[in-house]
Amino acid sequence: MRFLRPRSNLDQLPAIALDAGKVRTLLSAAAYKQELLQQIAHAKNRIYLCSLYLQNDEAGAEILAALHAAKAARPALDIAVLVDWHRAQRGLIGEKKQAGVSAGNAAWYQRVSSNSATQVPVYGIPVQTSELFGVLHLKGFVIDDLVIYSGASLNNVYLHQFDKYRHDRYLLIQNAVLANSMVDFIRQHLLSASAVHRLDKPGYPATKQLRPEIRSFRASLKKARYHFPSGLERHAQQLSVTPLVGVGKNNPLNRVICQLIANSQQRICICTPYFNFPLAITREINRALKRGVKVDVIVGDKTANDFYIPPQEPFKVISALPYLYEANLRRFAKSHQKDIYTGRLRLHLWREGGNSYHLKGMWIDEDYALMTGNNLNPRAFRLDLENALLIHDPQHELQPQLQQELASILQHTSQIHDYQQLEKIRDYPANVSKLLGRLSTVRLDRLAYRVL
Repeated sequence: MRFLRPRSNLDQLPAIALDAGKVRTLLSAAAYKQELLQQIAHAKNRIYLCSLYLQNDEAGAEILAALHAAKAARPALDIAVLVDWHRAQRGLIGEKKQAGVSAGNAAWYQRVSSNSATQVPVYGIPVQTSELFGVLHLKGFVIDDLVIYSGASLNNVYLHQFDKYRHDRYLLIQNAVLANSMVDFIRQHLLSASAVHRLDKPGYPATKQLRPEIRSFRASLKKARYHFPSGLERHAQQLSVTPLVGVGKNNPLNRVICQLIANSQQRICICTPYFNFPLAITREINRALKRGVKVDVIVGDKTANDFYIPPQEPFKVISALPYLYEANLRRFAKSHQKDIYTGRLRLHLWREGGNSYHLKGMWIDEDYALMTGNNLNPRAFRLDLENALLIHDPQHELQPQLQQELASILQHTSQIHDYQQLEKIRDYPANVSKLLGRLSTVRLDRLAYRVL
């Protein structure tokens, strides 16, 4: 007899009614870029873009140019770009600094602004006093009444500008109530904060000058929520969406993620780019397996990790991360080998050419789907500002496109049938094996799992 757990805790979440005909799922980075540029070009009232970063490269320049063109065509257009404060003021990881030249995107924003007749404000959002301990990981673009939700940032690889792409998820929802809720959150809780400053204009303060404001800002974010008119809430059997947000331990988004797994009855499917579940998720997965729920986990192969560097290229410390995650996956697979043999647990490794994998989210039974930028790791659960869209689909109206999306992901995966299919640490390149051995000896690997 299957264990059934009441779902009242999820059913009681406030939610916004959806029209299935106004929900679309895109399946590729190229389609996502094309849609984004098209929507920017046709925007009539507002464009709000919230992303970890807008990169100074060809794709980033194309997006920024499109924003300026839209503003020039419609001067009354309300435009705001929000990026992480720290990420915008440094170069890419591993990039060499040039003497006297700023490597950060902020310098580029200022050059573009000074050379443009139009103004496109770019705001730096400092979620923490140091990037290591928290960044803006809030996702979602609002263009008029269209919400475009993806975990992707704005640069060449996320937008498939050239031959390589970083695969993500891409959801479009045409809904004024949801769009207004997300814009209201940005205005009320982000843009109004004294810690937030424009990066497209020179003269903004240094981080050390803002430390008191940033600490106060982070404290206020812990209480921040999405709001929408209660009179527009849906009935229990109607297709709906709930926007969720959270930062810090035991926040509302974290709790809902765990509740989704805890309330599963038949099947759980989880996507994560970095296999490093928080203890709370691991516990709920273990409990779900014990009560007979089938669990699928889709994770990127180490070679599809955005930090992966081929062994023949010069070694960098950051390139050990994909191996660290794979070692974690191997331990998990070994402890659940019986579940793998019975087919109750299926582990899928995504790999497609030289491309990378950045998918996050969950499907629970056929009733719930979670779109999120949350990596489902300890960092996301404790440090970064995260959000998500929880779709409740009791009549299974969106199942055809959700299943199509899942099929498109799985087509580039291989299944792990035995934990020994995954390499041991001693099989890794010498530099990686040596580093991971040292980290394990002094238990720094535990710290790494919490902040990376």
